[in-house]
This record gives sequence, C-alpha cells and structure tokens, in this order.
Amino acid sequence: MNLKLIDIGFKNVVVLSRVVAILAPGSAPIKRLRNKARDNGKLLDATHGRPVRSILVTDSDHIVLSSVQPDTLAQRYSSSDNLEKPSKKST
Repeated sequence: MNLKLIDIGFKNVVVLSRVVAILAPGSAPIKRLRNKARDNGKLLDATHGRPVRSILVTDSDHIVLSSVQPDTLAQRYSSSDNLEKPSKKST
C-alpha cells in the first residue's frame, strides 16, 4: 500500500487521502468545531506551541492544528497530487 503524506510542519505529516478540508482558524464556526473536537478527544495539536494558522479536517472527524498557512498546505496538497499523475509520452 502506497500512502501519500503531506508535511504539516515540524516534521509532522498526515495521510493525504484522509484530509477532507484545510481551513483558516479565524471564524466562529471553525472555533466551535475545534472546541467540539477537543471535548471529544479528536483534536491533534501539531503546532509545537506556535500560533494555529490552519486546521485540517480528516475523514475520521479528527481535527489537526498546524502552524503552516492554509495556502502553503494547499500548494503542498496540489503539488503532491500532480506527482501521482503519469506523464503522457508522445511517440
């Protein structure tokens, strides 16, 4: 089984296929989602004490906090997606 991983900062990685959304942490609904995950024991903090800049939602309803900007994570997500597409050779 070949798992694709995405670096979320400080040598922490998550399985790419399990990520449902990458969110900015500022809005009230996102803060409620974060608090609910903490109450349910499904909050993973990968910030190493730095400010939370993005929140990843997984398909198992886990919430992962990251100190990397959402734009940066989205670029890493899309660049790893491009790596798995086979290149077409013209003959």
